[in-house]
Amino acid sequence: MKKTVQTIADIARMAGVSKSTVSRALNDSPLIAEETKARIRAIAHEHHFQINLPARRLSLKESRTLALVIHAYHKDFSVADLFTLEIMGGIANGVSAYGYDLLIVQVDPRTTDWVHAYIDTGRVDGFILMTSSRKKSHIQTMLDSSVPFVIWGPTPQQQKYCTVMGDNFAGGKLAGEHLVKIGRKRIAFLGGPPEDLEVQRRYDGFLAALQAGGQTLEPERVGWGDFCDTSGGFVMREILQRAPDVDAVFVNSDLMAVTAMQVLREEGRRVPEDVAVVGYDDLSISRFTTPQLTTVRQHIPMAGRLLAQTLIQYLQTGLVNNVTVPVELVERQSA
Repeated sequence: MKKTVQTIADIARMAGVSKSTVSRALNDSPLIAEETKARIRAIAHEHHFQINLPARRLSLKESRTLALVIHAYHKDFSVADLFTLEIMGGIANGVSAYGYDLLIVQVDPRTTDWVHAYIDTGRVDGFILMTSSRKKSHIQTMLDSSVPFVIWGPTPQQQKYCTVMGDNFAGGKLAGEHLVKIGRKRIAFLGGPPEDLEVQRRYDGFLAALQAGGQTLEPERVGWGDFCDTSGGFVMREILQRAPDVDAVFVNSDLMAVTAMQVLREEGRRVPEDVAVVGYDDLSISRFTTPQLTTVRQHIPMAGRLLAQTLIQYLQTGLVNNVTVPVELVERQSA
């Protein structure tokens, strides 16, 4: 007689899948492939394993709840983040479709103790990380602790964890190509944090478009913000002081673009006649600016649903997915 296995973890190890996949397979979940169910049931039958529902819930700490991790309010790092509010709607739709609940967790980006506070107590099954400040330390803590998570944004090539991101290189390229096409010659770049991989790839795509159009990007026409609305105006003013003859600017977020256009008006520049402006994201506010904002659409509701789906699939299968959401240029009045 085969030795009886003691826990779901034993079966998971034999089958080469996660504990949650074993649990769902033994409960005939429609989310698990029939072939996988059959293989797991065969192992359980061979080793005379019988599921114990209370023990299973205790061992897995399965809450059917995901945590969306965002910054708590603090004067040094809190922003009026319409992007997070809009992607949150897509995430909520995504978790609901799979029978999960969503918990909003506001964290101090300077700490990582929240990771174990929520996972070890079984309050959540995994994290959707939407922080920007000190994101690397948050990711490293979750990797070191083998915590299930997905992030919005690109992943370094040497790392392997779940991500959903917009096609940042293509987005930057679309913005640059459009400004070259409409005849602008002294184009500026107003980025987010320069160490951010999203920003780096938008810059690379933008620079490639300018170079393909026979143009250069002079250092005095490059400025870096932090994605919050006020930084757009502040950096736009700096660029104008260094390069007062700019005739176009690609701004790395719609929020920054709104205040950049305000500064342009204050400095006596007309948009788009004197300075064309292209934003990024296609937030709902971009249709109500004056003039209406030309921008790169990231399909934010779709991105939110994909964040939820990617994390839930990881919980079920242990498979790491890196999903890229397509982008497109939305032409309005500002450029």
